[in-house]
Amino acid sequence: MRTATTIEASGGSWPETVDFVTEAEKLGLDICWVAEAWGSEAPSPLGYLAARTERLLLGSGIIQLATRSPVAIARAAITLSNISGGRFLLGLGPSGPQVIEGLHGVPFARPLARTRETVEIVRQAIAGEKISHIGREFTIPLPGGDARPMRLSMRAEHDIPLYLATLSPKMLHLTGEVADGWLGTSFVPEGAKEAYFDHLDAGLAAAGRTRADLDVCQGAEVNFARDEDELRALVAPRKKELAFSLGGMGTAGANFYNDAYSRQGWAEVAAEVRQRWQAGDHDGAAGLVTDEMVLGTTLIGTEDMVRRRLRVWQQAGVDTVRFYPAGETLDARLTTLARALDLVRTLQH
Repeated sequence: MRTATTIEASGGSWPETVDFVTEAEKLGLDICWVAEAWGSEAPSPLGYLAARTERLLLGSGIIQLATRSPVAIARAAITLSNISGGRFLLGLGPSGPQVIEGLHGVPFARPLARTRETVEIVRQAIAGEKISHIGREFTIPLPGGDARPMRLSMRAEHDIPLYLATLSPKMLHLTGEVADGWLGTSFVPEGAKEAYFDHLDAGLAAAGRTRADLDVCQGAEVNFARDEDELRALVAPRKKELAFSLGGMGTAGANFYNDAYSRQGWAEVAAEVRQRWQAGDHDGAAGLVTDEMVLGTTLIGTEDMVRRRLRVWQQAGVDTVRFYPAGETLDARLTTLARALDLVRTLQH
């Protein structure tokens, strides 16, 4: 398995974040993804990190589709790929209605069509073709005037792998059809076949591809406990974080995280958590989240537990494991990451 992590430029001290990334590269980490949520954007910090690293692959994890035109995304991708010497991975995703409509004022309607058309246009631009597209979401050039199809004046000097962050069945199918990689979350390996892989594989088959053509990149918090007592102490605060994902992410009518957990065997509790969270009973919602739910979707445990769990992830089909190392300080997070990387190396032998 390859190894990765995700950072956000607005997630605390930027100099400390840069130190974390550069030290992670020295530890042997393969990929650093830079996130967009409702804080910092991804391309600017990726450009900075390209100048501060030498070997590390750098990815947008993710660029939110509705916040930029497809050609603006393509230009950013080519620029980052060229200045990093081919170390850039383009991660795209639709985000969700709360961020896209609530923050950007852009309709979230038809994310499937927007994603498919964006990928088509981005690939046209990266290939150096004249950009011409007539679709439901985009028409380029804009009709009714004198504009003609154009190609970018810059050229991509390297391949740019394209990843999609998706959760719903139709979006997973599209990922299998058109993407080079899948950025997943809310992953329970025991339930992943029905929840995720059946849909990814159907998309792969429709495009005449196999699982070997798709990098399955899956992420989770990693943290090490000395014993069962410490493990219980680590699990407890994660219940409220998971309750927020199940109840607070998205809107009253759309929560893709809740749907994903529901497809993996927790439909009843996920529905109740969502109901209580939206009613304002956040503590009550967190109280419904079980230890099993936290441990099933994280890499938290004793060293032996984490080692066994990583093997389960690998056997389930994960190609790249994306670590979110726990720790109150930079040194603590790097120590956790180093232990996790060592465990992955033992799986290779």
